[in-house]
Amino acid sequence: METVKLDGRRLISRAEAMDCLGRALSLPEWWGRNLDALYDCLTGLDHPVELVLENRAAMEESSFGLRLLQVMEDAARTTPWLELTTKKN
Repeated sequence: METVKLDGRRLISRAEAMDCLGRALSLPEWWGRNLDALYDCLTGLDHPVELVLENRAAMEESSFGLRLLQVMEDAARTTPWLELTTKKN
């Protein structure tokens, strides 16, 4: 299983989050860079991935961060090979 560590402090603004996620998940240049496209990419992964979320509280304090968190949780709930965990800080 591939482990991808994500810092919630870098996932509170759309532009930075999309850059960070694109790099961390090795998404193609042409991906849509929006939450719908991210959901499609997460649910379309062809190998097991664990997303380890650090500093989740920072996301929970941001409206975009909350929406992003919901997308990641929804994708993990519906995709057996995708796991979302929160690292205790």
